[in-house]
Amino acid sequence: MTARPALLPTPLTIAAGGAYAARLVAGYGDGGWCPERWTLDGPEPYTVQLPGGQPEEAGSRLQPLADGRVLIARRADGRYHFSLLYPSGPDTGELPLGAVESDGLTLLPPAPDGARVYALAPQAEDAAAGRPAGTALWMVCGGTFGPELVTVLAGECSGGAWLDAEGRLLALDRTDATGQTRAVTVDVEHGGEPTELLRISEDSNDRLLLADPDSGLLLVSSDAPGQERIGWGVLGSHRPVRFPEALHPEGGVRVTPFAAQPGQMLLPERCAVALRMTTPEAEWVAVWRPQQRELVHLPVPEGWLAGAGRWTADGQLLLPYVSASTPCGLARLNVPDPPEAPVEAAGTAGATGSSAPEPSETPEAPEVPEAQKAPPVPEAGERPEGAGTEAAAPARTPAPGPEAHPRPHPEPEDLPPAVAKPVPLQQAPLARIG
Repeated sequence: MTARPALLPTPLTIAAGGAYAARLVAGYGDGGWCPERWTLDGPEPYTVQLPGGQPEEAGSRLQPLADGRVLIARRADGRYHFSLLYPSGPDTGELPLGAVESDGLTLLPPAPDGARVYALAPQAEDAAAGRPAGTALWMVCGGTFGPELVTVLAGECSGGAWLDAEGRLLALDRTDATGQTRAVTVDVEHGGEPTELLRISEDSNDRLLLADPDSGLLLVSSDAPGQERIGWGVLGSHRPVRFPEALHPEGGVRVTPFAAQPGQMLLPERCAVALRMTTPEAEWVAVWRPQQRELVHLPVPEGWLAGAGRWTADGQLLLPYVSASTPCGLARLNVPDPPEAPVEAAGTAGATGSSAPEPSETPEAPEVPEAQKAPPVPEAGERPEGAGTEAAAPARTPAPGPEAHPRPHPEPEDLPPAVAKPVPLQQAPLARIG
């Protein structure tokens, strides 16, 4: 655990593949900022500064590509101007890409191929709703002729997570005119209307926090249990979202998932998730797996760039940090392997250690106060459908709600291998094709 004053809030974005990262650093010129690229795939990490002709503004956006170039989005004259920066001898090379008119553009997480960059640009505000009436999705890098408009979505969109390894299906959190937020899926190759991804209950606000295409693990945030909680589901599973107690700690601890372990093909119960644990006094990292009942708490290096990190396929957690003695550091944390034996399902609050039912049985759901009008909160410990070893099923109740398909889905033969077919998670969380 590290005291908050030692943490550096400067965000660091890691490229797809993990070889490079980038951030803005202060102290360049007269109070300006400078892009800094990190190289992470060598024996020791190192940085290269990429100064331009003048200091950058603090509001400039950065995203590293897998080939080592860094995209920068500079705001000027009501537009965001995009360029690719790269080292060129003692100088910085720059390749202009074009501009997008916007007052508040947001870069989305790196696409899996490491070559494309997408961004959200809010449209004109709906005066009655007090939020943008629509959001434009742009491909600002990787196109043929500069920035390309993919689609315009109704409502205000935020978040962003890739659901497949090819980088075709993008999940976004969309807030409609009534203020309700639901995760939706966009096909970035064909554009068009989005497909609803999450509908845990009819009136719930459901956001996607993290997605791992290899294992199919999804982490969501929803108020369906009666208050905002973190839950998990699985691509291809017909079971509802579960909300384990381990992801809802007491004492005012804020939990933010920021990295999932790759390479756990079709084994979501073994996929490790790194969690940023935050209190007013301190910040640290915890690790959770769906098959575990408890979190594994880990110390973080002094000067950890909070919220930044990635997993290796063999289960090592890499955390970048900056300190007075180490201007560019990468801590490598070895996380204990999960137990081979299945974990016994956790009981509901106040329950005794009775035997859990078989997965084929539907256990009796815990009683919910009438005023909450929300489905009961299931517990951790169950292995998801498709796991190699059976485990006990937790108490859970599928949420009601009609199936919603804004547009017809393509048939499986029309999809590339291993691309998920988006359907509402309430009925069947993203049936896996291939």
